[in-house]
Amino acid sequence: MQNDILLKAARGEETPRVPVWIMRQAGRILPGYRKVRASVKDFTELVKTPELACEVTLEPVNVLGVDAAIIFSDILVIPEAMGLPYQMLESKGPHFEKTIKTAKDIDALRIGTTENWDYVVNALKLTRKELDGKLPLLGFAGSPWTIFAYMTEGSGSKTFSVAKKMIFSEPQLAHKLLDKITETTINYLKDQVKAGADLVQIFDSWGGILGHDTYYEFSLQYMERIANELSKLVPVTVFPKGAYFANEQLAKVNCRVIGLDWATSPTSARSIYKGKTLQGNMDPCMLYADTKDIRKAVQTMINGFGTQNYIANLGHGVYPDTPVDHVKCFVEAVKEFGAK
Repeated sequence: MQNDILLKAARGEETPRVPVWIMRQAGRILPGYRKVRASVKDFTELVKTPELACEVTLEPVNVLGVDAAIIFSDILVIPEAMGLPYQMLESKGPHFEKTIKTAKDIDALRIGTTENWDYVVNALKLTRKELDGKLPLLGFAGSPWTIFAYMTEGSGSKTFSVAKKMIFSEPQLAHKLLDKITETTINYLKDQVKAGADLVQIFDSWGGILGHDTYYEFSLQYMERIANELSKLVPVTVFPKGAYFANEQLAKVNCRVIGLDWATSPTSARSIYKGKTLQGNMDPCMLYADTKDIRKAVQTMINGFGTQNYIANLGHGVYPDTPVDHVKCFVEAVKEFGAK
């Protein structure tokens, strides 16, 4: 591989500079993505068309100069693979016509297999071929708890009270659903690795809505199961957004990389996550600042984390109205200030 510094950093090996990629880099901000998106009727058609998914996966590599491609897809591949289809509504986000409420609903769900996400497998294979050894290709999935939240709520939520009602009022039912999601996710990520993913990331996007007394039971233990299986194959990144209260528990997970949101300081993260590579964690809104301030913020961030065992990124996905030139500035500043 011509540029493997991200994989070296993930494995804890020495790198000549800090590698950088950006969550949600494969869309939203780039004109090329918007052009492709406008050519299809909806978001799910783009996800399910391997040639188009490959095209938008490669664009940030070519335009932004990042050190890895991440396959263009969606975490809701999992519930659909299990038999619960969704729609992506413009300006509103995901919507499930049917939600999971009862044991009968859970029994009706299948454990997903390759045929249920063959379009992702094909997109990965095509992208791997097009990359031609230039850069690593990243795969991903949502955490079981995050998928559980969508499957029970039917959409995003400010409180996720429906999802949390189930864990408190019917915990056995909740665990039954989480088990099924976890088994499907392990199958899915193993297929991603077979198709060419060099590293996989688990997005625990809604982990932070749980508490210190419920996080391990309903989120972390299921991510541990996934990490234990996938770490036999490739480096694993766990990104527990908002779950800073569980840092000490997360430090024990069998993963190589911990993704950090902007609420965690580099100093405290280094003191807790000994032996792990850290990823993050600039506030995405910092990219609205002028380029001079972005460069200063990048320098401060790298000084905090150090240049080794570190992957530069944002603390969450880049926002769609972020100026492309400011994103390029972020990437270029990491490369400049991140030399050892």
